Amino acid sequence: MSNPFDCISDFMFFETEIGAADIILIPGASHPQLMERAVLLFERGIAPYILPSGSSTPHVETTEWEFLRNIGIASGIPAEAILKEDKATNTFENARFSLEVMKEMELVPRRVVLVCKNYHARRALLTYQFIFPKTTVFQVSPVVDKTGITKDNWFQEQSSIDIVMNELEKVGKYFRKAIHNAATVF
Repeated sequence: MSNPFDCISDFMFFETEIGAADIILIPGASHPQLMERAVLLFERGIAPYILPSGSSTPHVETTEWEFLRNIGIASGIPAEAILKEDKATNTFENARFSLEVMKEMELVPRRVVLVCKNYHARRALLTYQFIFPKTTVFQVSPVVDKTGITKDNWFQEQSSIDIVMNELEKVGKYFRKAIHNAATVF
């Protein structure tokens, strides 16, 4: 049975096929499931580097980067395979500062995997696509985080509805000005 809001579910919750990439990117968050997925992809040989991103937050004792890095190290990822970006405070900065780290390493982002919360997948993808070179191919590997929100249950509890609809609103807020500014360049 379909719901009248299935279009929201389909827009917000999606994933792509995952194949070889130059790097695995994680927009900052305090959810261990993100690094756990990145570790699995790294162990499968998908990419030689993982780049978690994020600064201090009240949800972790350190930075989001260090929180995620520690999970990666504890899972057996070599320290040199986990790149550092610990200044970002929002998704635009996650993308921009991660790209700067890659440029400093002379790592060209041809194909990347974006590991993100499942309800954050659309905004994360659009943000990284906006910041990264237009030639970058993105693969999205979303995870169910500690909230337990999924495509099939987000509309069943008010707290989950609030989280998903907040993300949907942020898509509009993030790109309202960005679209106009990009359109005037072309």
